[in-house]
Amino acid sequence: KAVVSTQSTGNSGLCNPEHLRYFEFVGRICAMAVYHGKLVDGFFIRPFYKMMLGKHIVLEDMAEVDIETYNSLKWVMENDPEDLCLTFCAQENRFGEMVETPLVAGGENIDVTNFNKLGYVKAYIQWKFVDRIEEQIKAFKNGFAYVIPLSKLAVFDENELEYLMCGIAQIDVEDWCKYTEFKGGYSSTHHVVVWFWKAVRSFDNEFRARLLQFVTGTSRVPMNGFRELQGSNGPQKFCIEKWGGPNDLPRAHTCFNRIDLPPYNDYHTLKDKLKTAVECTGGFEID
Repeated sequence: KAVVSTQSTGNSGLCNPEHLRYFEFVGRICAMAVYHGKLVDGFFIRPFYKMMLGKHIVLEDMAEVDIETYNSLKWVMENDPEDLCLTFCAQENRFGEMVETPLVAGGENIDVTNFNKLGYVKAYIQWKFVDRIEEQIKAFKNGFAYVIPLSKLAVFDENELEYLMCGIAQIDVEDWCKYTEFKGGYSSTHHVVVWFWKAVRSFDNEFRARLLQFVTGTSRVPMNGFRELQGSNGPQKFCIEKWGGPNDLPRAHTCFNRIDLPPYNDYHTLKDKLKTAVECTGGFEID
């Protein structure tokens, strides 16, 4: 599984003169993950996927990135902003220093009025999502295109591209059940397996994701659901195998998407043992 954590910033070059090579490298890693049917165990903002596809960013895209700025710009769009004494400039905290950047040529001398506020909002969004990180996004896309031509992504929208790269965040338990296999004497109707799914349904989505990560190494589900779950050697269904005794904790084999589940004597013990294993990563095993 590929594991990537990243945040685009226009100031990365101030920290490392080789910063663009890192962005290009991450782009290659993400493309390699897609090419081999693996998921990137990371989270990119939705506008990032639109930028990958060459789509325009709109005000609504700001909501999930910076809700305070989104609300401010929305207020400007819905009201007369002249009393705010705004100019066509944006302020940014750059290592403790507030730096003012003109959004257009001579922007520091252009007041935002009720007549030009639409241009101000568009210019701010252009600066926020495009201009200030243009070099970094270009480097990432170049790295991605080294493995997979960007033209191949044209068939996807931003939501589908997110699913393709990072999988589905919301876990469908019924789909999970449907594409699970059993070993060691367990079956879909075995009372321990029935208790297992009862426990999974009782968990919230966050804990289900933690359980999935405990067993498979990733908390995300492939774009087309559990039927496309990948193991170390290609497609590998989620597997529940009978193992151990009632006093043992469940253990995981992430290479094979398999959980070794002891034959517990009651539902509450199974649920408690399962939670302990996930929360403490107890019984974790690498094959």
